[in-house]
Amino acid sequence: MVMITALGLPARIIQHQLPAWYTLYFGDYLWAMLLFFIFALTLQNMSTFKVAITTLLFAYIIEISQFFHPQWLDYLRSIKLFALVLGYSFLWSDIAAYTLGISTGVLIERFLLRNRLRVAQPERL
Repeated sequence: MVMITALGLPARIIQHQLPAWYTLYFGDYLWAMLLFFIFALTLQNMSTFKVAITTLLFAYIIEISQFFHPQWLDYLRSIKLFALVLGYSFLWSDIAAYTLGISTGVLIERFLLRNRLRVAQPERL
């Protein structure tokens, strides 16, 4: 999760020095992947599939909430931390980036889990 955060910070800190695709899409991709790993850590008793669906729903709800601008929500968006999480306007490209980021998180978890199980089980001769 630290590595994901480190990869995403340049998109916010040095935007003008990076390619447009990085600042437009990569941050959302990484945010969704990080969110998946946070959910996976807190929902350890759920299957990977259920964690992925829960994370997708959460991310999609946040994106859909960007259609709405009640005063209290816009106030939260005026605070930097909340603005990074809540965003400002709905974009279909964000939905795609979230889906890809969470899918990548699932693949990483499945790959690491599979390797961890292989190490834990002794080989039979």
